[in-house]
Amino acid sequence: MPLCYIAFGSNVEDRVNHIIKALELLKGYGSIKKVSTLYLSQPWGKTDQPVFINGVLEFETELNPIRLLEVLKNIERQAGRKPRERWGPREIDLDILLYENHILMLSFLRIPHLYLTERDFFLFPLLELKHDLIHPVSKVKLQEYASRLENNLTPFACLLPF
Repeated sequence: MPLCYIAFGSNVEDRVNHIIKALELLKGYGSIKKVSTLYLSQPWGKTDQPVFINGVLEFETELNPIRLLEVLKNIERQAGRKPRERWGPREIDLDILLYENHILMLSFLRIPHLYLTERDFFLFPLLELKHDLIHPVSKVKLQEYASRLENNLTPFACLLPF
């Protein structure tokens, strides 16, 4: 089965419970293999909002990337996400970072994720799960990108039931 990496985050209300609910729903579509440490991170893009709890998970699924995106958007709604402005506060956010070595450049889905190498809350938890990943487009080790990126993450002490 294909292996992918999905980022998750929340900065509204009971952040941990939003994450747990989303990951519980995700289990119905494949197998969660590993989950990174949870981290507190500063908002990206729109900075005047609460701090996020973020992480990354390794997920095995038979869903193709487009269907996986549809499922993730549905899970976000089921886990309580409300429509808001782009990059604004959110109950839960689920993003496909990598899907095998696929490269997909559609108007509504980019794999690898467009901001994979720019966001500490994507890159550092991802490398915690698999340190030798290579960017499918540039063919550069993700560790090299990480060495150029400031890590402003703070570990968040919480055990998820996965």
